[in-house]
Amino acid sequence: MPSSPQSNSASRAAPTGKLSPMLAQYQRIKAEHPDVLLMFRMGDFYEMFGEDAKVASELLEITLTSRPAGGAERTPLCGVPYHALDRYLAKLIALGLRVAVCEQIEDPKLAKGIVKRAVTRVVTPGTLLEDGMLEARVNNYLAVAHCAVPHAKEGAAATATEGGEPRFGLAVADISTGEFGVTQLTGLSCLAEEVGRLTPAELLLSGDAFDTEAVKPHVRGRVDRLEEDPFPARDSAAQLCDHFGTTSLRGFGCEGLPLAIEAAAGLLRYLRAHQEAAARHLRTLSTWSTEDHMALDANTRRHLELVQATGAGPTARSLLQVLDRSVTAMGGRALRRWVLLPLLNLEEIHRRQEAVEEFVSGALLRGDVRDGLRRVSDVERLTTRASTGVCSPRDLGQLRASLRVVPDVVETLAEARSAPLVWLREGLDPLPELAETLERALVDEPPLNLRDGGVIREGFSAELDELRDAAAGGKAGIARLEAEERERTGIPNLKVGFNSVFGYYIEVSKSNVSRVPADYHRKQTTANGERYLTPKLKEFEAAVLGAEERAGQLEATLFEALRSEVAGYSPRLLALAGGLANLDALAALAEAASANGYTRPLVDEGGVMEITGGRHPVVEQAALEPFVPNDLLLGPDDQRLLVITGPNMAGKSTFLRQTALITLMAQIGSFVPATSARIGRVDRIFTRVGAHDDLAGGQSTFMVEMNEAANILNNATDQSLVILDEIGRGTSTFDGLSIAWAIVEFLAQLGAKTLFATHYHQLNDLERQLPGVKNFRVLVKEQGHRIVWLRKIAPGGTDKSYGIQVARLAGLPESVVDRAREVLADLEATGRARRPGKVSERTEQVQLTFFEAETHPVVDALKALDVETLTPLEALTTLAALQRLVKG
Repeated sequence: MPSSPQSNSASRAAPTGKLSPMLAQYQRIKAEHPDVLLMFRMGDFYEMFGEDAKVASELLEITLTSRPAGGAERTPLCGVPYHALDRYLAKLIALGLRVAVCEQIEDPKLAKGIVKRAVTRVVTPGTLLEDGMLEARVNNYLAVAHCAVPHAKEGAAATATEGGEPRFGLAVADISTGEFGVTQLTGLSCLAEEVGRLTPAELLLSGDAFDTEAVKPHVRGRVDRLEEDPFPARDSAAQLCDHFGTTSLRGFGCEGLPLAIEAAAGLLRYLRAHQEAAARHLRTLSTWSTEDHMALDANTRRHLELVQATGAGPTARSLLQVLDRSVTAMGGRALRRWVLLPLLNLEEIHRRQEAVEEFVSGALLRGDVRDGLRRVSDVERLTTRASTGVCSPRDLGQLRASLRVVPDVVETLAEARSAPLVWLREGLDPLPELAETLERALVDEPPLNLRDGGVIREGFSAELDELRDAAAGGKAGIARLEAEERERTGIPNLKVGFNSVFGYYIEVSKSNVSRVPADYHRKQTTANGERYLTPKLKEFEAAVLGAEERAGQLEATLFEALRSEVAGYSPRLLALAGGLANLDALAALAEAASANGYTRPLVDEGGVMEITGGRHPVVEQAALEPFVPNDLLLGPDDQRLLVITGPNMAGKSTFLRQTALITLMAQIGSFVPATSARIGRVDRIFTRVGAHDDLAGGQSTFMVEMNEAANILNNATDQSLVILDEIGRGTSTFDGLSIAWAIVEFLAQLGAKTLFATHYHQLNDLERQLPGVKNFRVLVKEQGHRIVWLRKIAPGGTDKSYGIQVARLAGLPESVVDRAREVLADLEATGRARRPGKVSERTEQVQLTFFEAETHPVVDALKALDVETLTPLEALTTLAALQRLVKG
């Protein structure tokens, strides 16, 4: 992919001759925005010149042409229609470019000389506002990570600032919804986890240099350095106070977080430089702490498929897809945040559960609320579009329709009795004054574009009504004029027409030209006739076009005023949007619970996890056979780590993951797929499931496995839930067994609630050696050489893996399966620590043997010894000699 235009692209494109006024204007604007691709509005097109044109033509697959640029020079040129800007912008942004949009800022009809132009916004992945470029149910975050490390060298990793770890400020904003928040973090891994949870579209690095390889994989778009503050004398706190119009930051909860304040100020500076209106729209600041929520690292999010399924095909689904029954985009975004941010505060968990329970038990209430919410558009993003001046008449029409629904939702919630729903109901502000203004101002079906006219309702503006009447009267007069001229001239097919070049004209066919009166002035000849003007026609034209033009200008002015009025209500609209989003998310969880047979779990401070009839919420949706539920008791002192053995495909991984998902669902306030459940709150969920490599990073499957295991062992606590599936399988048997054994010992001593699935049956011995370790197995039924999966977890270990039976099911050739069974029998007969001997004698063809174990000299000596003739003294002497031989 070609790189984005560099700072010297304008100079490379500059011709040696004298530039035209338009190209001189372009070069001046391009010099002010050297590092971005400049789209230059010229009439009905956005044009690109020079190196920008070469890059854009290749990326957008559009024709590259050229135009004179002074003297004999020509400059490369390409362009896109103005009405298709969003489509081309989306492609350029997706390819990693930044684009400056240069608009005509005066009416070309009124311009004296060249039309004035200016860059109105610089579009980057984190500053998108257009609906067509945004995912409706996913936030589009711009993030700034600030690191302050004394004496850090450029390009070097950050040195320690707190307990051996660097500290960071992190600021994020979604300008499409008005969200703006900050936090302060310790440790690069913690920063990576938060960036991974947020998956920003754009990440800017501020302050001292630090190693960013840990965070880059979690960014969906660009990673860049943030330019330094051009006004360093004004500290960041003062900049934020100026922006919010406050005297301190105490009300935002970040006054004691200097790195977070630096990051927030840097984010605002970036927005002001790129989209000033978007910066003005950020009117509040929230502070969050990672200590308030369960941290989920990237491996856990991926292994549990929380918001994105890793498989392919129609049955591949994520947990979010199962739970998301929301009917608004705002509710979908809220639920996504909940899934990625499980709660630690029991009161908050119980409040959500209480609301979900009322919706589950009250099907009519839930249905009426959801029916109302279905008529609500994306109030968050509509408000932002109004505040930033890019909303259309249709956007305001959707906002009006949404406000109409709010009183109905409030009335429906009058039946609610749970405290959370009552609180939400009381917080839903229907904004009656704004709703009334929009009702009076807008027509019933506003057009998409203001230029189409017909936006403002009749009766809203007396002046506009008069102009419209004048224009309509003029048109009626023109129709009367056409009839009068036909009668006067006797030309039956005479007609009055209009085009944008000549205005109104009278058209006469060639066969009737001889009958044209003397006061007709010929203006144009066409293939079929002649076109004429008359003084009376020009009078009518002036009246019609003048009234239409003034009406269009006044309507645009009224619409801009209406849009500004909506922007003034931005804080109240965003608060309303937040309430509707939470209401929708709660009702969605209840809908999923009702449809899927979930139950309310008891979430408490205890360390016990007790699940009866637990099911995997995703697998049960796609299963072709009835899902087999399982029970679990985990957490008492005598049962904190379960070693689970059993064959492949029997359900070990499903059991492990469903336990993690049930725990996570409980801590977001959801009901869970179980007959009953008691969940002792956990601080973190760790998973190590499946096998994959990182070839680009130079890591083998086993190294990836060990890295993930190391992360767990270094960060888990006795309050954590740890899910480990097949640790140590990527190396030799004894190496892997040793590692798995040591990890189990470590976790047992730590006291973390752990499910450890393995094929190493030797680990069953740990039940007798370590307190809190219990053996469980997946039950199967053997039928000859075949097995039937029972999918049930039962106490006790197993010493068989049934791998050969699974290989048969996978379709291995029968000869391979038979040979594997022979080798297995030989191994079991000679001891698992020895290599297999010769193959079975019943094999008809001669086959090679496996490596034979070399006979020990002691064995040869014992075989040669005649024990019946030995005297006691000789026996003792021989025994001593054999012992020396062994030791030697």
